[in-house]
Order: sequence, then C-alpha cells, then structure tokens
Amino acid sequence: MNTINKLTNLRLLALLLLAVTIPSCNNDDDAPGEENEAEAITDVTLIFTNDADPNDVIRASANDPDGLGVQELEVLDEITLDVNTTYTLTMEILNNLDPTDPEDIGEEVSEEDFEHQFFFSFSTGAFADPAGDGNIDNASDPLNYDDEDVNGNPVGLSTSWTTSGTTLTDGTFTARLQHQPDIKTSTTGANQGDTDFDLEFVLNIQ
Repeated sequence: MNTINKLTNLRLLALLLLAVTIPSCNNDDDAPGEENEAEAITDVTLIFTNDADPNDVIRASANDPDGLGVQELEVLDEITLDVNTTYTLTMEILNNLDPTDPEDIGEEVSEEDFEHQFFFSFSTGAFADPAGDGNIDNASDPLNYDDEDVNGNPVGLSTSWTTSGTTLTDGTFTARLQHQPDIKTSTTGANQGDTDFDLEFVLNIQ
C-alpha cells in the first residue's frame, strides 16, 4: 500500500508541475511585442508668413471632426497669397483629443526628424521659386527646404516659397507628411513609408 501511495503522490506532483509549467509557457508566447503606434493628428495648420512683412500671415487649417473615429482630416480654408511675394511656410500639427492638454505633434516630428519628411505638390506655374509642380510625383524635383534632419536630409517643418507674377484662381496646394522609419534617405519619395496626413487646399494667387 505504501508503494501505491508513493506512486500516486508522485503522479499528482508531476501533474501539478505540468499544470504550472504550461500556462507559464503560454503566457510567454502570447505576450505582445512592442508596437510603434502612430500619433493621432486632429489639427493641422499651414502658416505662410510674408518675409517682407511678418505681420502678413496667411493661415489655412484642416481638422478631424471625430478624433479617433472613421473620418479623416477635413480642409477648412483656402490659401490666398499675393503675387511676386516670398513666404516662409511653417506647420502647426496638434493632437487635440484632450483640449485641456493639446499635444504638439510638430515637436515630435522635429525630435524624430530622421524618420519624417514633408512633400508638396501645387499647380504648375503657381510659384516662381520653387518652379514646377512640387516633389510628390518626383522626390528630386525642386523644393526649398529650410531645415534638415540629423543626417542632413530635408524635413519640411519650414520651407520657402516665392509666388509668380501671374494670378491663379482655384489652383491646388498639397502638403503630405510621410513617416519613414529606417528607410528615409536623401532620395526617399513621397510614396515610401506611411502617410501621416495628405491635405489638398485650394490655392489662389492675386
């Protein structure tokens, strides 16, 4: 009887150890890996400042009306610039899901500049400098970046624009922010990486 009891106890002990070991392994296997979640962007404002008159500022905004819902950023304003004028374009990019504590996504883009780049397209002939139609279709097309990342590659939180001497009505101006971790180089294009936003504004030059 003692032998039978010992065997029974050993079997119970083995089953108990097995029961503890299996969930432990499963927990390790099921543990999710770290993920880089995209930041929520609820508000984007393009700010054109006249280089000759800092008080002449044109703002054009887009807003996400439902935050983390299904709707995308919606353009709210047109861009209207003067002919033969040089502007500096800067960006205000916010996460306003908590209006009492807005998050400056532009600051994060600046801190992670080696992973981000802005690309632009616009109606042909709208600008004397840069000429052409922007660099969304071809990354090597001319664009006047005022900033660069830690590797010397363009970013686009600040860019320079000189309008042409010809008026334009109902043209277009598109700003696209690409997130390009581990792939950004001096020749990386607008279709590489993930698009944080892609906004098309009506552009008037008068």
